[in-house]
Amino acid sequence: MNATSRLHQEETQFRIILAATYPFFLVAALAQRLRPGRSPNPTAPPSGLSARRSVFGEAKAMAVSAIPFAFMG
Repeated sequence: MNATSRLHQEETQFRIILAATYPFFLVAALAQRLRPGRSPNPTAPPSGLSARRSVFGEAKAMAVSAIPFAFMG
């Protein structure tokens, strides 16, 4: 199998896993957002302004950061 084919296969697997796990992370992001007394978003970029990511962006960021663990090993 050549490198291009393998890269395409891994990209396809990544997208499938992202689509399968995104709803779970969306629920987690919503729960995190609605939880009273929560601390500010630790994944938000540090800045003087309170740059707040949307719930959908937060869910995608959580999924994208967790999925590579499925490809390890």
